[in-house]
Amino acid sequence: MNFFHFFQKIMLFFFIFIFTYSYVFADDLSPVEDDFDISEILGDIESMETSTDGLEIPTINSRAYVVIDRKSNTILVGKNENQKKKMASTTKIMTALVVIENCNLSDTVEVSKKAAGTGGSRLGLKTGDKITVYDLLYGLMMCSGNDAAVSLAEHVAGSISDFAELMNQKALELGLSNTHFVTPHGLDEDEHYITAYELAILANHAMNNEIFAKIVGTKNYTITINGYPKALSNTNELLGVLNGVYGIKTGFTNGANRCLVTSCKRGDMDIICVVLGADTKKYRTTDSIKLIEYAFSHFTYVNVEQIVSDYFKTWKEAFSHTITISKGVSKHLDITYENLPYSSIPVREDLVNSFQVYINCESVLNAPVEKGTSIGTITLELDGNIVYSGDIFVNNAIEHKNILDYLLYFYQNFSEILNTVLQT
Repeated sequence: MNFFHFFQKIMLFFFIFIFTYSYVFADDLSPVEDDFDISEILGDIESMETSTDGLEIPTINSRAYVVIDRKSNTILVGKNENQKKKMASTTKIMTALVVIENCNLSDTVEVSKKAAGTGGSRLGLKTGDKITVYDLLYGLMMCSGNDAAVSLAEHVAGSISDFAELMNQKALELGLSNTHFVTPHGLDEDEHYITAYELAILANHAMNNEIFAKIVGTKNYTITINGYPKALSNTNELLGVLNGVYGIKTGFTNGANRCLVTSCKRGDMDIICVVLGADTKKYRTTDSIKLIEYAFSHFTYVNVEQIVSDYFKTWKEAFSHTITISKGVSKHLDITYENLPYSSIPVREDLVNSFQVYINCESVLNAPVEKGTSIGTITLELDGNIVYSGDIFVNNAIEHKNILDYLLYFYQNFSEILNTVLQT
């Protein structure tokens, strides 16, 4: 009897431990039943909703998603893209970026007990192991090692909390106002979150770093730990499989569910796709493929710089001479507008001819007018959304008239002024 109760307690403890471990530490570890053959999805691409002639957005399982154009950060398609979400190991995009920007990649790191004891997906580090920062980055991004994340954080900043401060400083620098980091690995924390859109912006920025891009675009790589080789394979199921994919990062925790950030380039179009909160690994893969194929099938680049330039030129020829300059030495007014930050953006094929340009400009200017003075705005809209808005400004200074200017005017126009006086 005593043995039976003892056995029950042991089994109860065992199940509690397993549940707690899976809940607290799960990260990029998908259960066996979540395995699937990606070739089945790829084989069905032509019959998927994304391949139909309709422009309707395909059905997506993920709770939040977004696809942006890398050149302009324009959103092509999205849902709940501005809602704060847990992001699991996609956190490591920021971790890697901060590490690359803040330390020597050839440094050798000695793994601490804390780092070695970090659960979830692991590189397999042990206390006292020696490994370079560069190899830790491969372990961080390719096999999503949480132990590598802690090792890197400790090496760069001394502690996880201090490293998180560096992560949050970088987020502010990038204008990510709905993002906050607590850890370098992304295990669930209430105050650890991002939005799908801001994750796409972060990923886009990170991919401009050559070292980062090289690491996340590597399918297989061999690192060295304590002088011994260790082969790594990338967890990104789309890398080397789907046409054009060249990064970036997977993620999974119980709180975040399945996440995937993908970079894909075909021809001139280069995009970032983010899916957060998919129910299964298969769903996150299918969702990503659907969104990527939808973007490349239904969007085309339009030269918005030319649209704005042509409209402004026509408006300037027709209306700029009607702007009155009060008490100015010169009546000549040279005006221009703020350059667009990009020349072209991808536009859904049914909206290519739907651009509208609006100009709002002052009709009277009081001298003196300094060069660079803003006198209005020019705005480009597509389907009711502002694509670009810039200042219209004066390109030449106009001085205020003084007494000599008035005397000169009186002398040059004496006869006309006299006739006017006599007639009255």
